[in-house]
Amino acid sequence: MNVADLPKVELHLHHEGAAPPAFVRQLAAEKKVDISKVFNDQGGYAFKDFVHFLSVYEAATSVLKTPEDYARLTRAVLEESAANGVVYTESFISPDFCGGGDVAAWRDYLAAIREAADKAEADLGITMRGVVTCVRHFGPEKAKASALCAAETAGDWIVGFGMGGDEGQGHQGDFSYAYDMAREADLRLTTHAGEFGGPQSVREAIEDLNVERIGHGVRSIEDAGLVKELVARQITLEVCPGSNVVLGVYPSIAAHPIKRLRDAGVNVTVSTDDPPFFGTTMRREYEMLHQAFGWDADDFTNLNTTAANAAFCDDGTRQRVLKKLERS
Repeated sequence: MNVADLPKVELHLHHEGAAPPAFVRQLAAEKKVDISKVFNDQGGYAFKDFVHFLSVYEAATSVLKTPEDYARLTRAVLEESAANGVVYTESFISPDFCGGGDVAAWRDYLAAIREAADKAEADLGITMRGVVTCVRHFGPEKAKASALCAAETAGDWIVGFGMGGDEGQGHQGDFSYAYDMAREADLRLTTHAGEFGGPQSVREAIEDLNVERIGHGVRSIEDAGLVKELVARQITLEVCPGSNVVLGVYPSIAAHPIKRLRDAGVNVTVSTDDPPFFGTTMRREYEMLHQAFGWDADDFTNLNTTAANAAFCDDGTRQRVLKKLERS
């Protein structure tokens, strides 16, 4: 069978970063906001490097102003994911963009997002759960506000807490207070590390924040001792190969360390990160990995089972997802 047709689990998806360009252009036109500079001549998002990508990301996000906007975004994102065979997705949602870190406003945004997600599950068969994220380059104080929003809405739908943004700003440990707040609310923890920050950033994430998953984490391959520690601790990496290549972390999929990490026994999963920004989809990720490493349906089923077992959802949801991954 075509490996791209397999049912898929995605653990690393930025909600706004998954917004189709056409959706953002339509919303900007409705609001009479000019964000034409964020697009290239082909209608896609235009950026030069990672830091520029962050500014373009925030410019595109700026047209999302209301809970209704986020409800529409959620539907658009989940339609695209479902079309690519995703049966379960954990989307990173930031209170910084959804109400400015205010708990009452955040609740309104979250209600709209969840209602749209529930409707998409009924219509399309895709299950979504939310992972609240703080934004690293916004600083530790804003991260505390995000963690409070997460703690106040933790439960069967908001299931985790994480951190994205510019790895070059500060250290993982600067955000330990926010992570302690989330941990006390029984949220499960992840953070971006080991993409631009190198293997030391992964060590900091493990030692200072005590996370069980790492967003990206691929630079761990540069430290054999760290790789062994990831295996021993059973820490799962949310790997986004296409994103890493587009942003210049690696020159090609063939040069990407996901296979070496997997062969070493590290729990690796496959995600798209910000798919329209990086010109990818979950189907495309599978096709590229199949071509580069010869992975077959058994390999991808194993990857998806690993992802389902690393998901932050409750066990009932996990069992339903695992059932969808079974092949006759």
